Amino acid sequence: MEKARSAGKAGGGDGLQIDLGIEPAQRKAIAEGLAKVLADTYTLYLKTHNFHWNVTGPMFQTLHLMFEQQYNELALAVDLLAERIRALGHPAPGSYAEFSKLSSIAEASGVPRAEDMIRQLVDGQESLVRTARNVFSTAEKASDQVTIDLLTQRMQVHEKTAWMLRSLLE
Repeated sequence: MEKARSAGKAGGGDGLQIDLGIEPAQRKAIAEGLAKVLADTYTLYLKTHNFHWNVTGPMFQTLHLMFEQQYNELALAVDLLAERIRALGHPAPGSYAEFSKLSSIAEASGVPRAEDMIRQLVDGQESLVRTARNVFSTAEKASDQVTIDLLTQRMQVHEKTAWMLRSLLE
């Protein structure tokens, strides 16, 4: 077993084989999917933080505090996602350039009205759920329960946040 573990650099970076019970090709596919979830999460984090700083109007206090809660939660999620990618033996994307290529969430232009901010954040939350859902089947095929659990938690947070934001518009 020791020879198999130290024979080559299949994703370990230090000469050690990674042997998590997930085939290297499956780990790569999961990591690539998680990179998209990470990019969406970071993009939504930036958008939410931007809206926190720039929201105005009669809902200012409510939205300012709500957006702060949301961007803090997203900041924690970014770390969990990047660390899972690393645990799978792949580098996590970490630049604006990489995130912009991978993300399905559009950046905000200008300073939208408060209601438009809410709509954009609903769209972003729902987009993130769809991105995570796309990775889910890849993780299931590999019996990667750790990634499945992480994705389930992330989808639950984003579905609930989208619902709460939508409720402000009704």
